[in-house]
Amino acid sequence: MYVSRLRRVLPGTALQRSPGGYRLLADDTDVERFRGHLVRARALVDGDRHADAHEAFEAALRLWRGTPYEDLADDASTTAIRAALVEQRASAQEEGAAALLATGDHAGAVAMLERLVHAEPYRERRWQLLALALYRSGRQADALNAVRRVRTLLAEELGVDPGPELRRIEGRILAQDPALAATGVAAATPGDRPLSSFIGRDADLALLDRLVGMHRLVTVVGPAGSGKTRLAVEWAGRGAVVRLADVADPAHLVSAVAAAVDATGSAGDPYEALVKRLRLHGEPLVLDNCEHLAGEAARLVVDLLDRVPALRVVATSRGPLGVDGEHSLPLGPLAADDAVALLTDRIRAGRPGWVEQDADRRDLRRLADALDRLPLALELAAARVRTFGVRGLIEQLDDRFTVLGRIPHGTMTSHATLQEAVAWSFDLLSGDERDLAVRLWPYEGGFPLEAAASATAGLGALVSLVDQSVVTAETGGSTARYRMLETIRAYCRSVDPDPAATRAAHAVWVRELVARAAGDLQGERSATTMAALRLELPNLRAGLAYDLTHAPVEALRTAARLMWFWIRSGLLDEGNRTLAAALAAAPDAPLGDVVRAKASSASLFYFTGDVTTARRMLSEAFLAVGSEPGHRSLLAEVRYYQALVQLPGGDPAIALTASAEAHAIATETRTTWLIAATAMAWGAALVMAGRIADGRRRLRAAVRLADASGLVWTAALSELMLAQTLVDARDGEALPLLRTSLRRFLTEGDLSNQLAVLHNGALALDAAGDPAGAALLRDVVHFHQARSGIRPAGTYLQSVMPHGWYEGAPPSQPPTLDDAVAVLTAPARAV
Repeated sequence: MYVSRLRRVLPGTALQRSPGGYRLLADDTDVERFRGHLVRARALVDGDRHADAHEAFEAALRLWRGTPYEDLADDASTTAIRAALVEQRASAQEEGAAALLATGDHAGAVAMLERLVHAEPYRERRWQLLALALYRSGRQADALNAVRRVRTLLAEELGVDPGPELRRIEGRILAQDPALAATGVAAATPGDRPLSSFIGRDADLALLDRLVGMHRLVTVVGPAGSGKTRLAVEWAGRGAVVRLADVADPAHLVSAVAAAVDATGSAGDPYEALVKRLRLHGEPLVLDNCEHLAGEAARLVVDLLDRVPALRVVATSRGPLGVDGEHSLPLGPLAADDAVALLTDRIRAGRPGWVEQDADRRDLRRLADALDRLPLALELAAARVRTFGVRGLIEQLDDRFTVLGRIPHGTMTSHATLQEAVAWSFDLLSGDERDLAVRLWPYEGGFPLEAAASATAGLGALVSLVDQSVVTAETGGSTARYRMLETIRAYCRSVDPDPAATRAAHAVWVRELVARAAGDLQGERSATTMAALRLELPNLRAGLAYDLTHAPVEALRTAARLMWFWIRSGLLDEGNRTLAAALAAAPDAPLGDVVRAKASSASLFYFTGDVTTARRMLSEAFLAVGSEPGHRSLLAEVRYYQALVQLPGGDPAIALTASAEAHAIATETRTTWLIAATAMAWGAALVMAGRIADGRRRLRAAVRLADASGLVWTAALSELMLAQTLVDARDGEALPLLRTSLRRFLTEGDLSNQLAVLHNGALALDAAGDPAGAALLRDVVHFHQARSGIRPAGTYLQSVMPHGWYEGAPPSQPPTLDDAVAVLTAPARAV
């Protein structure tokens, strides 16, 4: 029975009958293929074809699955064969690592050998190779530490000393034996061409070509993984690129460059040989990975440019070399479409026939953005899609360095992992620069200058971080803004010795920012304050999330101070959710904070159209604070909001009493913004009470008072309320008032009140016989109120509204807000 089963699974005549039973012809078994690969790999090593040899060793090792012959009985013969095979495998691992080391991929060899010594720590050959790989990576101290590690291990566990080979290599490392240095590793020979397609950098390639034609020194600068080396290699074509990543000692720089460009000096002077070679051949000099040798590379470049007048130099580095006349070409993230194209190409390389669906394309865009659209990160992610899928990989990126894994052999980078590539940049920073970088990782969506300037290291460290591509500067707007790529943030978080304290410090910065801004949201600087807070929205969210867990009273205070920001940004639901969470998390908060939070939440409910809840919450706030003598200013604000939420359809008596009391307290406390605001609320209350002429006069006075005090927002709202009293009367002043109010709200960045103006503008145009203009404004309002939750038809002095205006689903493709503004402000449209 067993023989018949074997015949079904074995090819041809592999199983033959013999007088003693059956014989298996083993030429095509895994064992024989393994041995064949080893023979071929060792022949390739003898022929100095180390890259091919490494691949042959890897092919041999890929045949292994578990313990050989584990189903056979443990007799003496089987045990001996099994032990021999295991030893051959261990030797193949070591020989494969040695071949990889001989290719010049020192970082890859280090990573492989660390795994091997962990698996079998008593095999000294592995430690010897690890020490050599570390030394050739420029990590002399780590190389010596590797020898110390195995010496301690052998002494403590076996009571023996390292063998002569390990002791010998230790001595050579201590003596910095020149023979230990890798030969020729600095050169990218004409055969060292990338195997993958070049995607997304065509414009940069063309620009580099133009710049080299105009400038004698061009340095391609950018963060780790941005593709600087690949761009330089593509530009150089078949010419040599001097790879400096493995030149650890500045003293070897000239020799490495001379060797890379095949310059030899009969008198033994590599510098003169290099100059002669560059003069004779007239080729550009391409120096890759200069950052760790920036000073020495800069001096060499200056000397060579002086000695060889026709020379052009292209360098790649994390930052400029700092040479007079140098022109930098910043290389940032790929464009969004190019990043998706790169991901798609690399995924198809590993999954032939894969075609992305619409949902995949959206997820690919999300994945690319999450990885900062850095080519190296995208390449690694594409290889992991096979395991996790696109969406699954996005969910794993909190641990991106582990998930993305090792960099494949044959890529242009000299590092073994993305984390190692980032660490290379980080290790070159000074202590102050590292401290600042670690301090900045909690900032979401970037940070302003003052966030970095407040650090002990100061502005000098920030300038250096920008120069070295650790921080990106965005200087196109009115003020500079700074940002860390998510990959760099993740690395800084991973090396932060106290991430909890760093996160807490960021939360304190957010609190202080909001505390300073709160008073300006109703004042002269309201427009610039709104713009600044809008930029910091990701930081506001992060700080509030931290405080909700760690300092709920602070979260309550901050969320309440942001009331007008929530309203004017149209973030009503988010503001109310945050306030509700903070109130629940801080049940024992001081009275003033609870009252202010309830008043803020009530105002948010008002703008969503829930006036019942708004009035109830403000009544609770008034009852809580009304008898407290130490809260006069807060009482004035509560009464002001009480007056506002009676508009429309509320109790005129409450509106009149509340606005008059608030105005009196504001005048008593000389609170400028509140004096103007309560005058406006008082005027609206008079209109509600039927005293329309008095109300209009007080509203006009509120506009004048606000303008005199530079209170643009209060003037705009007063004009809107005044216009509301005129729309139904078809007064010709209504539309000019709405135009002026809209322009002010546009300047202030107040979406809620922009929609309120457009709603009233639609009423005005409809009453004036312009149904097309009214319909356009109505569609825009309907779309935005459905998306944001704002209900502009239910705020302030509501006019009579035609039936069914905002019923049903909003238009799926409405006119834009700009279209609505253009219609309302068109001079030809008049009531």
